[in-house]
Amino acid sequence: MVLAACGGAAPDSQDASGAGESFRHPAAAAEITRRDLSRQFSASARVEAYAHSRLAARTAGTVAEVLAEAGDLVEAGAVLARLDMREQRAELARTEARRAQAQSNYQRSATLHERGLLAAEAYERARADRDVLAREADLWRTRIAFGEITAPMDAMITARHIEVGEGVQALDGLFELTRTDLLVVRLGVSELDVAFLETGQDIPVHLDALPGAPLPATVRRIFPLADPSSRLVTVELALPEDSWARGARPGFLARVRLAIDPRPDVLAAPAAGIAQDNGADYVFVIADNRLEQRVIERGVTRGDWTEIISGLEEGEVVLATNPAELAEGQSVRIVGWRG
Repeated sequence: MVLAACGGAAPDSQDASGAGESFRHPAAAAEITRRDLSRQFSASARVEAYAHSRLAARTAGTVAEVLAEAGDLVEAGAVLARLDMREQRAELARTEARRAQAQSNYQRSATLHERGLLAAEAYERARADRDVLAREADLWRTRIAFGEITAPMDAMITARHIEVGEGVQALDGLFELTRTDLLVVRLGVSELDVAFLETGQDIPVHLDALPGAPLPATVRRIFPLADPSSRLVTVELALPEDSWARGARPGFLARVRLAIDPRPDVLAAPAAGIAQDNGADYVFVIADNRLEQRVIERGVTRGDWTEIISGLEEGEVVLATNPAELAEGQSVRIVGWRG
């Protein structure tokens, strides 16, 4: 007791309360270093063809000829199949014969009407008969044209659903066509992340089916509205034009992982070691085993770490736990490190 009163006792002689000048509070510490605090975004979706067409029959009939197979590359306007249109052609021929007769009748009526030998009513009836038959002939030509199945775009035939001799009804599916020059990936992106993406931005896309180097995709468009249930915004990525040649196919799983708010080399401190005093952020710097309160300016927080914009230097040691439990000038001993 005499020695303690004189101030000569060793640190281990403190009471259980920890009172006394030489008591050092155990503390966890962290060294201020540079870290990558970039915001990481990851998502996956299926590869899709930008344009996929289900080619349907426009009229009923029997398949007379099939000129294309699944896997064929076809150009817009190419004939893929024909239906038996003999009955429609016969109707067109009969209508054309009646129209020719109506045209002759109209010409005679017009001549007589000009001479005043035919009433206007009879003349108008002859002209109407001619026009009706002309429109009827156009109708049969259209129906005959419906019997020829043509490709609506440059594409690959990915499915064929007809054979010669089969009967089809209007709107029956005949072929499926897929554009091969533009494959896309449509990602659902959080409302918090979509603000960091923009049209034209380059994004690497990994396909599970094609291990190796990623495909260099580009943000083609960002949809204007978020899904009301998931609150995700659709972002469409366009794969390179040669993706099909590289082996990419609709249905393949695509994965995207990138830093959308890049902060690759910033000073960082433990987020748990930052507190506020009168509206100012501060940390405790540990120097000579004592706490020194330091006002800082902080940036973003990623997980357990917060970006330090100003107030600290690389290599300094700070308290890694809640500063509100301690006071400036307090003596501490480091019992653990946060890395």
